[in-house]
Order: sequence, then C-alpha cells, then structure tokens
Amino acid sequence: MPSSSNSVTPLIGRMLISLIFILSGISKIPAYSMMVGYAASKGLPLAHFGIAAAAAIEILGGLAVLIGFRVRIAAWLLFLYLIPTTFYLHNFWAMQGMERMDAQVHFMKNLAIMGGLLLLAAYGSGRYSVDSAQAKA
Repeated sequence: MPSSSNSVTPLIGRMLISLIFILSGISKIPAYSMMVGYAASKGLPLAHFGIAAAAAIEILGGLAVLIGFRVRIAAWLLFLYLIPTTFYLHNFWAMQGMERMDAQVHFMKNLAIMGGLLLLAAYGSGRYSVDSAQAKA
C-alpha cells in the first residue's frame, strides 16, 4: 500500500480544512461592523482590532494551508488562534436553549478542526505542496 503522504489525500485534506478559514475570514470583511458589534457584546477588548486580526489570520493562514506553504507553522498559528476563539465565543456552558445547542455544535466543530490542524503540524503538507517543492529544490 502506498504511503498516503505521497498521494493526493493530504492535498484534499488541506483544501477542505483551509476552506472554512478562508471563507470565514473573507466573510468578516463585508460584515465588519456587525462582527465588531458581536465581539464587543461578548466582551472582547479592542473588538475592531480583534476582528481585523481574526480576518487576516483566517485568510492568510487558510491560504498557507491550502497551498502547503510553511504548513506546520500555519497549522500551529490557526490551532492557537482557535483556542481563545473556541472557549471565549462558543462558551455553551454559560448559555441556555437553542443558543446553547448552537454554541456547543460550533465548540465541537472547532475541536475537530483543531485535531486536523495538529495532524498537519505533526505530519506536514504532503507531496503536492509548496513545502514539498521547496524541499526538492
């Protein structure tokens, strides 16, 4: 059986995991005021800066994962970004009813994404990536 790191599987995995970050980051741009208001309502200090930083981290980190450029660093950056995001914005334990259920789904989704990011950080981007091409050069 061939090694999965030499197959297209890591590329597909990177494409899928990067999509949520890229689209989420892009969606923050036209909804910037609304996102700042939401973050401020959650008590985030410097919400304007926080949302701008979040959009930049999500877009740039997602693109790095997508193309496999310094993917281990990008995966760690996104993983670390998700820790406060997950626990601060999706604190389902402090909510009731449908809001609690929605936040719990997002909390668990983020934990799953964090697991995927740890795998990327540990095993790298695979054959079809900028990192792999640079290593061969």
